[in-house]
Amino acid sequence: MQNVILKFEQLLNENAIYFPTIDNAVLEVKKPGKWSKKEILGHLVDSAIHNLVRFTEINYLEKPYHHRPYSQIDLVNLNQYQTMDINELVQLWLSLNKQIIRIFKNVNEKALDYKIIMIDQSVIDLKFLMTDYVEHLEYHINQIKS
Repeated sequence: MQNVILKFEQLLNENAIYFPTIDNAVLEVKKPGKWSKKEILGHLVDSAIHNLVRFTEINYLEKPYHHRPYSQIDLVNLNQYQTMDINELVQLWLSLNKQIIRIFKNVNEKALDYKIIMIDQSVIDLKFLMTDYVEHLEYHINQIKS
């Protein structure tokens, strides 16, 4: 998990500085049926909120933990990330993810094997969920940077 945490920290540190330097016109460009770069960052905020709850709850709720999905499109629209100031949006994203890093750094090794039942009834473990979270983060960061 140490490599995952290091990658996570690097993604946050590099992009918390970089994102506010992107011209607002570039951040707000929308194509039909697609999110703007600002909305992608908003989606990462929503992902952080929901995963922070998951990474926390799995430690004290009955096992196996049941993964609850969320409506990504509705949340991006309802939270109006498109109209948010980029500095405020980056700060929100950064703060949430710093808390997730704290959880990652303090997770009990035994907890990494906790089972998670997905909505389709497939089973993953906490280690997979944590690793996948960082990969998801990197994927969307690359979309913002492209």
